Amino acid sequence: MLQIRVKAFDELTVHELYNILQLRSEVFVVEQNCVYQDVDAKDEKALHILGFKHDKIVAYARIFKPGDYFEFSSIGRVVVHLNERDFKYGYDIMKAAIEAIKTHFNESTIRLSAQLYLKNFYNNLGFVEVGESYLEDDIPHIAMVRE
Repeated sequence: MLQIRVKAFDELTVHELYNILQLRSEVFVVEQNCVYQDVDAKDEKALHILGFKHDKIVAYARIFKPGDYFEFSSIGRVVVHLNERDFKYGYDIMKAAIEAIKTHFNESTIRLSAQLYLKNFYNNLGFVEVGESYLEDDIPHIAMVRE
């Protein structure tokens, strides 16, 4: 079971920030073989959803209030460490992100840009596709919304 913590950028410790950036780089840059600018100046606006297992960050997402990223509240950079995916922590971190949007932003409509191969995962969480698929950083994505 994950221990979930929600933190603003200024509340993150240096160690936590380093581990978040390391996890995102391991998955989005190295594992997915995608060279892109992960440190995008949006982390300072986001609330960070940290999933700890034995005091180590193994799952993560960031959330935004309406207007910070999209017209609606949004979830991004959803990631689970490769060795922890069999435990379905993706669902745990997403449920925590959805709940944090309700709690911190008093919002229920959520938009995200999903990697196309994860469409069914997000469908299982109540998200539906909006529009056609597109390339983002040379990876097929689709916009999805949950109301």
